[in-house]
Amino acid sequence: MTSPTTTQDRPVPGQQTEELTGAEIVVRALRDEGVEYVFGYPGGAVLYIYDKLAQEDAVKHILVRHEQAAVHAADAYSRVTGKVGVVLVTSGPGATNAVTGIATAYMDSVPLVVITGQVPVALIGNDAFQEVDTVGITRPCTKHNFLVKDVRDLASTLKTAFYLAATGRPGPVLVDIPKDITSHKAAYHYPEKITLRSYKPTVKGHSGQVRKAMQIITGAQRPMFYTGGGIILGNASEALRKLVRTLGVPITHTLMGLGAYPASDRQFLGMLGMHGTYEANMAVQHCDVLVALGARFDDRVTGNLAKFAPHARIVHVDVDPSSISKNVRVDVPVVGDLQQVLLEMNHMLEENDQRNDPQAMQTWWAQIEEWRGRDCLHYNQDDRVIKPQFVVQKLFELTEGNAIITSDVGQHQMWAAQFYGFDRPRRWVNSGGLGTMGFGLPAAMGAQVAEPDSTVVCITGDGSIQMNIQELSTCLQYRLPVKVACLNNHYLGMVRQWQEFFYENRYAMSYVDALPDFVKLAEAYGHVGLRAHTPADVEPVIREALRLKDRMVFMDFQVDPTENVYPMVPAGAALSEMILV
Repeated sequence: MTSPTTTQDRPVPGQQTEELTGAEIVVRALRDEGVEYVFGYPGGAVLYIYDKLAQEDAVKHILVRHEQAAVHAADAYSRVTGKVGVVLVTSGPGATNAVTGIATAYMDSVPLVVITGQVPVALIGNDAFQEVDTVGITRPCTKHNFLVKDVRDLASTLKTAFYLAATGRPGPVLVDIPKDITSHKAAYHYPEKITLRSYKPTVKGHSGQVRKAMQIITGAQRPMFYTGGGIILGNASEALRKLVRTLGVPITHTLMGLGAYPASDRQFLGMLGMHGTYEANMAVQHCDVLVALGARFDDRVTGNLAKFAPHARIVHVDVDPSSISKNVRVDVPVVGDLQQVLLEMNHMLEENDQRNDPQAMQTWWAQIEEWRGRDCLHYNQDDRVIKPQFVVQKLFELTEGNAIITSDVGQHQMWAAQFYGFDRPRRWVNSGGLGTMGFGLPAAMGAQVAEPDSTVVCITGDGSIQMNIQELSTCLQYRLPVKVACLNNHYLGMVRQWQEFFYENRYAMSYVDALPDFVKLAEAYGHVGLRAHTPADVEPVIREALRLKDRMVFMDFQVDPTENVYPMVPAGAALSEMILV
């Protein structure tokens, strides 16, 4: 795929330009784009680029130990900063190793530019050494991708990649660059602006639709707000908080939306979905108007589609028109930038005094408080065995809720989402859509690079952490003082839980009986290792880890191997059909 036509593909006639090699163009473009960090791993096809990158002070490179980790780290860097993350890897296995990270970012709509090396143009299609069809392989899991066959197109293609990644519904964009293109020369011109005839994201929502949405919302007897990761990606958290507080309505988040509205606020009902709270799921099932903002009605959220929110008229606001009525038919669609639409909704509320009926809202809140009284997240912590929920609660308490939390995927991910209350956006970094084990540690690295003065904690399990544990080496090289909290239950916990519930306790290949000594392993990598065997050990271990501000610390918590995540909505069930005990 060649680069699309833009308004500034070539230098303006008469303009002073400098002739650079393709490698110099890549590095100069990154600098001109304002890129501060590139996460990557070198190889033959990108050595010209690495040679020039080493001579550039403005753009710093973080050398990971595996290309998947490079993409996860850049992904987390983007989620924490709101900037476009950048990755540089070589051809062949370098590109294929990156695919899992690219797919992770694609599912969670994270803006990345991934630069991959390719064999020389003349060898493409010849099964050359370290050749793969990177464009073909990544087409299903990128927002767009390019193969650059003319060095004169390189600068404008990179500009286009950054533009596509960051606008509309964000996502990863890949630029595949053959090695000979990096040695060819061309006049350097980095466009200030890109215009694509076929790509015009809608920013401002249709005013008539916004007004209609507000009429339905304020006329509801039992309104419910349901928000996803789009609120955070669209920097719409502040506008959301104002709207929700003005209306006095209940709100829930998806796994990806946590932090958009303060977890400590009484109007927040907790997360919804498969492992959501009883009150959030019941409120969605019984509301008469459901307002979905920056969410895509994922199957882990809706449960049985035929039984989802059966009494509700649905308002759906999203920047991506293809998400509207894709999984659930909606009554009032609004396509537009979340921040812009919510600002307009707030403005409409300021212009008139139309509000929900107070008596109806009082009755609705009374019902919600009755559901909340079930205390669905209750667990019993004795003085013998560490409950994993207790570890997360202690982390929240001792970090005062101010840490950036990354997670891997499994039971520990759900406990982190349930028990670490996020009051701010961009503090919760996890793989939601793809569910990628191995995400947590490299994500913590990217988050620590993004915010070097913040406490970054990776909540993981004994299964997930081993998928990218080699990145402990990267943490040492760059002095990244991340804290790893491993909820070690000697199982692939979520697999074991499903086998207990649905496979008659046949624990096929879910018990891990050859674990390393994580404390010694951390020490072998040059870090600090700590272990907690009993509940009494938990707080001292966390305090010691937090005290060592400049050290990477691995905390190995020996937790109850039989503990399950509750509530749980079984596959095919409605949200109201939760397993609570």
